[in-house]
Amino acid sequence: MFEVRNYPEMSWSLSRHKTMLTCLRKYAYDYYASHNGWLHNADSLARQTYRLKKITNLEMHFGSVVHDLIYQIIQRVLKNQEIPSEESVIDEIRHQLNRSFIESTKKEHLWQHRPKHYTMLHEIYYSQTNQLPKGKTDKITDRLHTTVSNFFASRSFSDVLNKSEMRFMESEKFRYMKVNGVKIFVVMDLLYKDLTQGKWIIVDWKTGKSSEEDRNQLALYALYLQQKHNIDSRDDIVIRNEYLLDGIHIDHQLKEQDLVNVQRLYGISLEQMQSLLINADENIPKPIEQFSMQEDPRICARCNYQELCFPSTP
Repeated sequence: MFEVRNYPEMSWSLSRHKTMLTCLRKYAYDYYASHNGWLHNADSLARQTYRLKKITNLEMHFGSVVHDLIYQIIQRVLKNQEIPSEESVIDEIRHQLNRSFIESTKKEHLWQHRPKHYTMLHEIYYSQTNQLPKGKTDKITDRLHTTVSNFFASRSFSDVLNKSEMRFMESEKFRYMKVNGVKIFVVMDLLYKDLTQGKWIIVDWKTGKSSEEDRNQLALYALYLQQKHNIDSRDDIVIRNEYLLDGIHIDHQLKEQDLVNVQRLYGISLEQMQSLLINADENIPKPIEQFSMQEDPRICARCNYQELCFPSTP
């Protein structure tokens, strides 16, 4: 049963950690001020913050649409249903991107009332026109065919098609492990066990470029898997990045130091998060004014909360 709480539950994830490092004011908006903003009787700041939190940008929305369709395709394979063609998948992605543009430009009134159910693109919300930057649309158009083609040709999709030798676990599900009573959230794109090799395979689909954060993300997955399935040796876990833009996959065999590093990371990070509270037991944050604002205008230009930080912004 859903319970209305005055303050959110304290939890940790890599995305939350990254937000805290990027801008403390954004962190406060994302994880505290927006809490309960979906309720009809929420105060105006909570509703506004929750609404702004739901804004996305073209690249993020593209990645989200691709991930959702990959999940649906894999589910169809596992249920022995017909697999859509590459062209039909491309058409569906294009359709969803077009719909997000229409919702952003012509249905803002609906998004204002139900931001979880309608898309608002950052490029539209904070622009003076109802046009997307041509450079961005060209980039997404270029990525569209490449990404879909590389997915169908990927090693991991080949494993999915060879499902008789694989045991699949539920994908795209919010999972967590507890450390000192705090939930550490993990979201894996695809998880299965290769029965011929006796290896657990964790797959992370990437629609963008590789980053330095990838390895910490993978180590967190491995820690979760070891804890959840009582896996004695990390050598039984293979973590794979599928870079759909480049058409390559990279399998990682993590070292013990990788696991130590990520444990140290979330330990230090949690201490920093708790230093921003006036009551750790109830997760009550300090006043919003004590969360400093980012001073780099390039970062602010990409932020969802411009109208809160800079009220003169249209």
